[in-house]
This record gives sequence, C-alpha cells and structure tokens, in this order.
Amino acid sequence: MANVAITGAGRGIALELVRLHLAKGDRVYALVRDPSRTDELNDMAAASNGLLSVHTMDVGDDASVKAGAADTGRDTIDLLYNVAGVSGSTKSELENADFADWADVFNVNVSGPMRVFQAFNPRLVAGSRIVSFGSQVGASTWPSPGFEAYSASKAALHRLMLSLALGLKDRGVIAISVHPGWVQTDMGGPQADLTPQESAEGIVALAEGLTPEMSGGFYKWNGEPHAW
Repeated sequence: MANVAITGAGRGIALELVRLHLAKGDRVYALVRDPSRTDELNDMAAASNGLLSVHTMDVGDDASVKAGAADTGRDTIDLLYNVAGVSGSTKSELENADFADWADVFNVNVSGPMRVFQAFNPRLVAGSRIVSFGSQVGASTWPSPGFEAYSASKAALHRLMLSLALGLKDRGVIAISVHPGWVQTDMGGPQADLTPQESAEGIVALAEGLTPEMSGGFYKWNGEPHAW
C-alpha cells in the first residue's frame, strides 16, 4: 500500500487518479481548494473505509498549503501528484497582456507545486516520487501560438522539476513532469482525444514504473519521453 497525495483532486484527471489508487488499496490524501464543492469525492471518501480523506488546500496560498499538508498527518508520502492548475487567458496576449492574470497563473502553476513540495518534503523518503502536471505547450519543441501565460508557466514548471530532481538525487527522491494528453476535461473540452480515465491510467502506470534514471524528465501520459 502506498501513501498518495493529490492536489486538485476534486475533478477531471485528478479525480480519476484518486479512483485508481483507491482501487489499488492505496491510502489517498485528496487535496482540494473547497471540499464543500466536491460531492463525488466526499462520497468516495465516505465509502473508502478510511483509505481516502479530503483536505482543504489552495496551492496559490502559502498558509493554506502548509495547513492542508499538516492536516494529512505525518506518514511518509510515497507519491505526490501536483495536478492543480489554472489556464489563464485563452486568447493571444502579444499586444495586450493582462499581467494580473499572468501573476495568478505563475503563482498557481509554478509557485504552487513548489509550495506543495516544500510542505511535504520532510515526509519524502528514498523511492518517493513527485509527478507534476506540465503540458506540451510548455515545450520549446511545440509550435503552438497563444496561451502565452499558461505555456510559459508550464515551461517554468518543467525546469523546476529538473531542479528538484537534481537537488533530491542523493535522497533517492524522483521528480518528473508529465503531459497528460489532450483530455476531455473542462480545460480540454469534449472534443479532446482522451478520457480522464485513459489519461489517469497511463499516468499511474508511468508513476509506478519510474526509476532514478528517469528523474528530471518530461514524459507523455503513455510513458513516452517528451522533447522539451
């Protein structure tokens, strides 16, 4: 049984990660900004015989992250998923960028995973894995215009995970970023290629098969390396 912490766990791919790890018999800490708005997650917790608990965590707020992590107890964290994120503006901002929006996107998508890592860092041990949700639009190899704030934040996240991987190498902790695919979520839309379950299944397989040599890499949901 693994101890698994998942941010943004109330919907989409993260909710499917919760479901899959519960089915494996793992102990799951579901971290969400507002537990009162996650009825499905709360119902799953009530039926989990103590394997799933729901905790308040807004990754954009220092105090909330620290309190949310503390609320999960002191057990070792074997697998930490940084899923929570925001898309920001969906239009091109080459001439009229909304820098308040930029600040929010970077606060949630880059500083957020760093806050979460630091809050759980004392509970990471050799073999622990950090899997952060990046995006192919954050890769320099991906010729996609628009989404400037979101794309730049995901590029920064990829580099942050490489930094963590290098800094945690001697402790045996693995850190990667993953492109979840184009998924039928609120962000991806109903026309996307993958269902949340398909994406989550691939990501769980990737997370469980990680080796120290893979640390610092950027991967697709199906386990293939992604150029960045």
